Amino acid sequence: MTTLQLTLPWPPTALSPNTRQHWSALSRAKKAYRHACAITARQQGAARSEAKKLHVSLVFVPPTRRAYDLDNLLARMKSGLDGLADVLGVDDRHWKLEIDRSDEIGGFVRVEVSHG
Repeated sequence: MTTLQLTLPWPPTALSPNTRQHWSALSRAKKAYRHACAITARQQGAARSEAKKLHVSLVFVPPTRRAYDLDNLLARMKSGLDGLADVLGVDDRHWKLEIDRSDEIGGFVRVEVSHG
């Protein structure tokens, strides 16, 4: 695997650790986002990797100029990362994560995956 560059959907507000909602609504939101990220990654060329460890870089490109905390964005992204792990076939406990926030506006997450 060379470096794989993906653009994943912006994680929904429903997945924020600060959102209070019924457990079943949260479960549906997690499942939907995990599926959306898996499908999007496959469509952009992601496939099973033989790597034992991966380096995954996330750059959050927010939909507005609103200030977002990186720790909350990462928490919102958890289900999406699980979907990506499903596609890549490498458990996310074997990932080295790097996160950043962009000054651009766009409403998506840039992901770069390379061998760890």
